Amino acid sequence: MTSNQISGVQTSTNNGKIRSVKQMVRAGVELLAHDIEAGHPEVLAECLKAMARFHWFSFGNILLISTQRPQSTQVAGWRGWNELGRRVKQGEKGIMIFAPILSEPKQVISESTADQEADAKQVQPEPQLLGFRPVRVWDVDQTEGEPTPINNTVNADLADVLKKLMEFAASQEIQIEYSDKIAPARGTSYRGVIRLMPDMEAGETVSVLVRELAVQMLYETQRRSFVTRDVILREAKAVAFVVAHALGLESSDSPQLYQGNTNLLAESLEVVKRTAAVILGAISPRDEQEGSN
Repeated sequence: MTSNQISGVQTSTNNGKIRSVKQMVRAGVELLAHDIEAGHPEVLAECLKAMARFHWFSFGNILLISTQRPQSTQVAGWRGWNELGRRVKQGEKGIMIFAPILSEPKQVISESTADQEADAKQVQPEPQLLGFRPVRVWDVDQTEGEPTPINNTVNADLADVLKKLMEFAASQEIQIEYSDKIAPARGTSYRGVIRLMPDMEAGETVSVLVRELAVQMLYETQRRSFVTRDVILREAKAVAFVVAHALGLESSDSPQLYQGNTNLLAESLEVVKRTAAVILGAISPRDEQEGSN
């Protein structure tokens, strides 16, 4: 299976649309599994790095970007690049992703019952998701024109990151302790208590804390499949990998999520993306809210 086969999956304007999106995601996961089995385990790390660079995108769109153009660093549509003073180079093939189709919100008038006033209260309903449509985006390397800064990392110093992670842990009723008795482990997690080795460098402390937070969160996550502790630990390491790269930290760990089960790989990638997004949102809420294309 090739990336061309992935981008060739068609969508429709009826209920088949969501099924087609799922088919596209399935094709991407199968491509990852195929490449791993063919002796290219690095494709999984590239997919996770794409999660770090595009952590505000949906899992499906991250997968589509990483399988069609894994080296992408910054993507936008034709009009988006034009607004930045750049244009798509002639002959460049776009990366297909999905954009949501939202209904036009209709104004609803309801009588206010709280104060019995005669004036009607205007209620603005949320737009409804009708489906998805395929759109094309291009990486910055496929464009030319005005210089544009590329910064896909979360803007925060490590001291601030560690502070926010501690606050996030407290909000989840997770206790953080420091103890050298856990050596040679750098961090442990059990039933709402995380223990860290003292005197680690700031970057290592952040990475280990993220991994152990992920363990706690993953144990509480509802799953489609029964998963073992080994699977959860692998997923937690992948979450730490994603967050580390989003923070601009290097990670020596090479995540190993694929164990021959494509369905489990798809599920693991979904929960890794979702868990990493929650943690990154705690570190930098603004980044989480920029979009979920």
